[in-house]
Amino acid sequence: MPSITLSDAHKFLDLNSFKELPDTHAWTLQLDDGSGSCDGADPDAVPIIDLSDGGAKELIGHACKTWGVFQVINHDVPKFLLDEMELAGKGLFSLPMHQKLKAARGADGVSGYGVARISSFFPKLMWSEGFTIAGSPADHARQLWPHDHHKFCDTVEEYQKAMKKLAGRVMWLILGSLGVSEDDVKWASPKKDGFQGGCAALQLNSYPACPDPDRAMGLAAHTDSTILTILHQSNTKGLQVLREGGKRWTTVPPQPGALVVHVGDLMHILSNGLYPSVLHRAVVNRTRHRFSVAYLYGPPSNVKISPLSKLVDHYHPPLYRSITWTEYLGTKAKHFDKALTSVRLCAPRTGFVDTNDHNSVRVG
Repeated sequence: MPSITLSDAHKFLDLNSFKELPDTHAWTLQLDDGSGSCDGADPDAVPIIDLSDGGAKELIGHACKTWGVFQVINHDVPKFLLDEMELAGKGLFSLPMHQKLKAARGADGVSGYGVARISSFFPKLMWSEGFTIAGSPADHARQLWPHDHHKFCDTVEEYQKAMKKLAGRVMWLILGSLGVSEDDVKWASPKKDGFQGGCAALQLNSYPACPDPDRAMGLAAHTDSTILTILHQSNTKGLQVLREGGKRWTTVPPQPGALVVHVGDLMHILSNGLYPSVLHRAVVNRTRHRFSVAYLYGPPSNVKISPLSKLVDHYHPPLYRSITWTEYLGTKAKHFDKALTSVRLCAPRTGFVDTNDHNSVRVG
């Protein structure tokens, strides 16, 4: 079992046991940022796109450019698999704390149980717990269920397989909307020799019911360090996104069978700033538990990501330097919301504006 230091112990609280919000989790922020209701109906809602629609590519391109996020239906991921993954995740988080800590994520580790990685950038803790799976879930699952981990592992592996297929499909719809072909992104083209595909991790998130949700934060505002993220969320709403150029948080309501797709930082780089990586967060509920599972999809670890050559010319010079996903994750861990700025090249004189400057956004 990874060691948990005394300084870390306060982070691992049984959030279900509290009748009042502890000071460690009490944020001093207004959840609507003073710019409108979080939960009110938005007439201009996050797009829902039918992947069986012949115009899906164009609809996705428009959603990426204007929102950086969209929901997909008719995605060919069976509902029973989404339900099984949700059941498996809820079963994990319902375990006693002392048992979950047997699979705690190490200080330098990637996989395992723990609090949100972005917690170190904020003075207060978030009302959530997580479990990260990179590769096989078997080692950590054995720590949780020494004699009965096979069902959990089988469900996770089937889910990973379905998500990898969908992620590749959606990625190519996004790239296709930019006029990019498989010849332009050789590492991602299954038609090429030596096809590597992408790398991925699975992030399970639990947001228990909270005694004072207006003063708590489930997951603070951030962008994903991915090419794209595919999110399944339970029936309890909580995901909110900040539309590019907007000042109001918009709730992404759960839709039966729909999956949420986030544009990540690496897709923003690939698109040379045309498609923003969406700033998003999770709020909590007074009476209902919320669960989500995010499939974090990126390139192979040795692939350098940079603005695609087809999107660069005299009038649109490259905005970012080349960087691998591993290097970028290190940059994000150090600079957080300034990560994209830190890998940006000098601003061109043409006035080409980066659509992903979130430095002025108040996140907590």
